[in-house]
Amino acid sequence: MHKKPVYILLSLLVIHSLVIFISGCAQMAFPTGGDRDSLAPVLIKANPQNKTLHFTGNKITLSFDEYIELQDLQNNLVVSPWPLKTPIINSNLKTISIRLRDSLKPNTTYSIQFGNAVKDNNEGNVYHNLLYVFSTGDHIDSLTLAGQVTVAETGATDSTLLVLLYKDLDDSAVIKSKPDYIARLDNRGGFLFQYLPAGKYNVFALKDGDGGKTYNSKSELFAFLNEPVTISPNSSPVQLFASSIEKEKRGGPSATGITRKNKPTALVYRTSIEANRQDILSDLTLVFSTPLTQIDSNKIILSDTLFMPIPFTLKTDSTAKIVSLHTRWQPDKPYLLLIPAHVFKDSLGFTNEKADTIRFSTKREEDYAAVELRFQNLDLSLHPVLQFIVSDTVFYSAPVTSNKWKNKQFLPGTYGLRILYDANENGVWDTGNYNTKTQPERVIPLPDDLKLRANWDNERDILVP
Repeated sequence: MHKKPVYILLSLLVIHSLVIFISGCAQMAFPTGGDRDSLAPVLIKANPQNKTLHFTGNKITLSFDEYIELQDLQNNLVVSPWPLKTPIINSNLKTISIRLRDSLKPNTTYSIQFGNAVKDNNEGNVYHNLLYVFSTGDHIDSLTLAGQVTVAETGATDSTLLVLLYKDLDDSAVIKSKPDYIARLDNRGGFLFQYLPAGKYNVFALKDGDGGKTYNSKSELFAFLNEPVTISPNSSPVQLFASSIEKEKRGGPSATGITRKNKPTALVYRTSIEANRQDILSDLTLVFSTPLTQIDSNKIILSDTLFMPIPFTLKTDSTAKIVSLHTRWQPDKPYLLLIPAHVFKDSLGFTNEKADTIRFSTKREEDYAAVELRFQNLDLSLHPVLQFIVSDTVFYSAPVTSNKWKNKQFLPGTYGLRILYDANENGVWDTGNYNTKTQPERVIPLPDDLKLRANWDNERDILVP
C-alpha cells in the first residue's frame, strides 16, 4: 500500500517536467523579427525606357520594387545639359515622376543624375548614382571627361565644389552665363562627365555660394584650365587647382557694436608668456582689447636682473591690437620688462594707468626638439617650402634647398606637414587669378602628422606624393 503515494509523486514530477519543456518550446517558437533590410531599392521600370531615342515628351516615370523617398534633392540632382528651368520631380509610394519644363534641343543627349537622393522608405538604404538618359536624336552621345579638383592652398579636397563645362569659349562666359554641363565631386575630389558630344570646352570648378552657377565673387573657390580641352574618345583626365582671390569675410562684432554696458573702462592687455617662460624662437607679444593710437616706445625697458638694458624693437600689427617685442633671446635667462604708466593709449582715450614690471625667464635648450627630415621625390627646381601646420594654419615655414632639412631648436608638439612649390620664391602661398590666367601655387600635404618630443632627436624619412 505504501507504493501508491510514490507512484503518484513520480507521475506529478513527470507531468511538471513536460509542462516546463513544452513551455520552453513555445517560447522559442516566437519570431525574432528577421534580418534588417540592407538592400537598396531596385529600378524595375522606366517610362519612357532608359536611353530612349527621338525623345519628344516632357514626362518621365521611374518605378521601384519598394516604397522610396527623395532626400536633399537640391544638392544631389544634376541635369545635363543644364536647363534654364529645373525639372519638377516628386516621389509617391514606389514611383518618381519627372516633368521637364525646358524646350529640348534637337539631336542632344540628356542625362538626369540623382546622386544619393533616392532611398527606401523603411531602412534608408540609398540607391547610389541613379541615372536616366535619353536623346532627342538618333543616337546617345558616349564621350566622357574625368578629372580631379584640389584646393590649391592646402592640397585637400572639397566635395562641395561643382565642375562646369562651357561650349562658349569666351573668357567671360563663366561670369555671364550658366554652364552647359555640371558634375559634382566625390569625396576624393574626383569627377566624371558622361554622355558628352565631341567638341572643345572650357573647364572650371566653382564653390557656388549663391547657387547661381556663375563665377561672381572673389571669395569663392574657383579653378580653371588655361586652355580649352578637346573631348574625344581619347580624352585625358584633367587636374584643376581651386583658390580664391580674397578670403571669405567672416561676421563678427564691430567696434561700433560695443554696448555701453560692455564698454571697457580701462586699457588692459595680456602677454604671450606662458608659465612665466618666454619662447626663445618667437617675439614677446602684448595683446590689447582695443586698437592702440599711441605708443611711447622710448620709455619701455627690457633688461636683465641687474637692470642692464637689452636692445629690442617694437612692431604693431595691422589691427593695432598686437604689439610684438623682438630681440635675440638667450636660453634659460631671467629678464625684466618695465612698462611705465601712460605708455599706451587706445582709440577710446584710455591709457595704462599704472606702471608694470613683468618678470620672466626664457625656455631652456632642453625644452626644444631637434628635427631632421629626409625627403624622397622632392622636386628642388620648383622651390619647395616646408610648412608646419597647426589647426589648418601655417605655424612655421622654411625653404628646402636639399633633400635633407634640419632644425636643432623647434617647439615640441604635433604638426601637419605640407610642401609648397613656391613659384615666385616669396616664401608664402599665392592665389590664382583668372583675369591674368595665373594658376595658384601648389601645396602638397604630406602623410602622417609629425610629433616632436622635447630634448630628443626627431628624425623621419618622407616620400613626397
